[in-house]
Amino acid sequence: MIPIGDADRRPLHLPIVTALVIGANAVMFLLELAGGDAFINRLAMVPADIVAGRNWITILTAMFMHAGWAHILGNMVFFWVFGPEIEDVMGPVRYLIFYLLGGLAATVAQAVIAPNSTVPNLGASGAIAAVMGAFLITYPRDRIRTVLLLGWFARVTFIPAVVLVGFWFLTQLFSEIGALAQTQTGGVAYMAHIGGFVFGAISARLFETRQRRTQQGLE
Repeated sequence: MIPIGDADRRPLHLPIVTALVIGANAVMFLLELAGGDAFINRLAMVPADIVAGRNWITILTAMFMHAGWAHILGNMVFFWVFGPEIEDVMGPVRYLIFYLLGGLAATVAQAVIAPNSTVPNLGASGAIAAVMGAFLITYPRDRIRTVLLLGWFARVTFIPAVVLVGFWFLTQLFSEIGALAQTQTGGVAYMAHIGGFVFGAISARLFETRQRRTQQGLE
């Protein structure tokens, strides 16, 4: 399933922060391509380092890095679908703080579950998961225009946010359970996704403003 847009609403304000974050991710990815493994290893987040109190700046830098074209394109598609509406209801400054804290929550979750891991972690997935958690709480009944891939066939359909985002979260949860059962220490950082999502769902209303909720017809 590939989400391509909210069918029920459009942002009332320009999603400036969302666009800037996407731009920052794009620039960082180009720097990765130019700098190679040395650049990636220097700026990616290693849970064991964070637990030991080293290289804390990588909590921030890793949030703007990606492991390949599929990784960055997939993340940015989800971010562009769910981010503008959340920015709209929070305002740009609150939204940026929320996004960065979502990435921090994702890092903490991953470090807790794998404190001794020396596998580099990178990607905006945890922060984007926080945005998706906020979307689930704020706009659960919005219909998301989604491309369903059925083998060689593709079909555009409309799926309620509570179903689409809820399904995504369950896949992350069961993937993490499977990873723990196999005592994996590498691969996809599913716990970071879960940590970011839970943070977003719990804290969304704290960052939203009454004025903007009224503008959106939520009050």
